[in-house]
Amino acid sequence: MRVLAEVHRRDGYPVNWPERPGEWLSYGPMLGTWVAELGGRLIGHVSLSQGGEGDLAPKLWSERNGATRGATAVVSRLFVAPQARGQRIGALLIGQAVREARHRGLHPVLDVVASDTAAVALYERLGWELMATVEQQWGPQRTVDIRCYAAPS
Repeated sequence: MRVLAEVHRRDGYPVNWPERPGEWLSYGPMLGTWVAELGGRLIGHVSLSQGGEGDLAPKLWSERNGATRGATAVVSRLFVAPQARGQRIGALLIGQAVREARHRGLHPVLDVVASDTAAVALYERLGWELMATVEQQWGPQRTVDIRCYAAPS
């Protein structure tokens, strides 16, 4: 939780700080979770799950490819400790999640808040395809732009 709190303070991720961060990290139908360590300290995290109700990318990818939503896996909960950035930790974590999705015969997709420019830059540098930018209602008074990506084939 310490690393997630550091990332939230510095970058505002997650946008809405969860009441129970530990539960947030493991929420949903998980297919896998991986962490990165350096010198015995946790420096990064990523999860892979089946798409949930709020996930937009699985629906978009499925519609475009004539497949069911169940043919996708969602890469999520990616974060890297601020002091460990610039060492390709995020790319390594994403790579692990993508390998697992493909091993299961699923296509990796993800949603990211458009204002998270560092994450957007990482996904695009790794060749992820932007499928759409969609407005999503995050409460009665808040609309957020979400960028939906699919992993390269």
